[in-house]
Amino acid sequence: MQGNLPPEAQEKIEELQDLQETAQQVAMQKQQAETQLEDAETALDELDDIEADATMYREVGELLVKTEYDEAQDDLEEKVSNLEVRVETLQKQEDRVQEQFESLQSELEEMLGGAGGAGGPAPGGA
Repeated sequence: MQGNLPPEAQEKIEELQDLQETAQQVAMQKQQAETQLEDAETALDELDDIEADATMYREVGELLVKTEYDEAQDDLEEKVSNLEVRVETLQKQEDRVQEQFESLQSELEEMLGGAGGAGGPAPGGA
C-alpha cells in the first residue's frame, strides 16, 4: 500500500515509525528508572528501622563490603535524588516524543487527505 503513496508521505511514515521506536525505548528506560527508584526508596525506608551501630554491608559488583550507617544512608539518598531527576527527564523526553509523533501524524493525515481524495478525508486511512 505504501507504493501508491507520494514520496513525502512515505518519508513521514518512516519518521513516524522511528518516533514510535524511540518512544518505546524511552518508555522502557523510564520504567527501569522508576523500578530502581522504588527499590532505593524502599531500602532507604528500611534503613530507618535499623540501628545506627548495626553491622551493614553494601553490594559492590560481586562483593559485599562493610559500610557505615551514615555512608549507606548518604549513598541511598543520593541514589534516590539522581533517580528522581532521571525519571523526570525521561518523562519530559517521553512527552516531547509524543508531541512530535502527534504533530507528524497530523501532517501525514493532511497530506493523505489532500492527495488521496476519494470523497473527503478518510479517518484511519493509513
